Amino acid sequence: MRVVRRARRAGRARRGARTPAVARIPGSAPRIPRPAPRIPRPVLAAAACLPGLAAAVALVLCATGVERAVTPTGPGALPLAARPAPHTAPRPRIVPRTVWFGGTRTAQPPPRYDDQVVAVFVHHTDTPNAYDCADTPRIIRDLYTGQTAARDWDDIGYNFLVDRCGTVYEGRAGGVDRPVTGAHTQGFNHRTAGIAAIGTFTGGTSVPRALTDAIAAVVAWKLGPAGVDPRGTARLTSSNGGSRYPRGAAALLPAVAAHRDAYETTCPGAALIARLPAIRAQAARLQGRDGPAARGAG
Repeated sequence: MRVVRRARRAGRARRGARTPAVARIPGSAPRIPRPAPRIPRPVLAAAACLPGLAAAVALVLCATGVERAVTPTGPGALPLAARPAPHTAPRPRIVPRTVWFGGTRTAQPPPRYDDQVVAVFVHHTDTPNAYDCADTPRIIRDLYTGQTAARDWDDIGYNFLVDRCGTVYEGRAGGVDRPVTGAHTQGFNHRTAGIAAIGTFTGGTSVPRALTDAIAAVVAWKLGPAGVDPRGTARLTSSNGGSRYPRGAAALLPAVAAHRDAYETTCPGAALIARLPAIRAQAARLQGRDGPAARGAG
């Protein structure tokens, strides 16, 4: 009985005790002690049946779990780790092929596709430079007719065409968002895209800035999904002995290459070739890349 009375008096003393003052720094808000985590009654009941050390461990683990449960995880919470930004670029404005295709109708097989685009070949169309950009659809239609009639191709070979005003046109059918297999670079049409600059850009020819800006925008957008740095290289396999490389040979080429890098030609002309380093650098900036070029792909 004496033990019980002492316990009761001690309990009353604890309940009547005043909360000690909280130390504070002048000019600062008072620090409020963090309340101890509440342990659910079922856990206390279960802990009572455990040996002393096991019960203590169980209660510590439970308290930790309660604190973690109230950690902010909603929309306002800070992320645990920042994810690296993907090196992609926005899709440029592209005029659909229906604009230049007009009433032209020829039978052609369904388009073929690759798994991705890891390199781009730059061409020129070897046509006059002094044209009105309003005439671009007619120029592309003439190119289409020449390639499908004179060369007996099933469609125009280039995936994209860019005029001197910087307007990008859809070329080969199949969808600009998809890795359409073109017919622009013999031996290296797979996993690549062909971009043709409308005009002739031999040495000494002026290359319009609007044209190179548009080419860089298409390059950055098309190489982005494969994670290819436009300043880097791509490993491609020759599918045709008519290229600079034997059939089946692996070739390490620039990710943004000139037609002549893979085929015996002067295309896309010395003037445009001289602008390729600037096109690569601008495409990399459009992808949000800084520093040196990344390793090759393919």
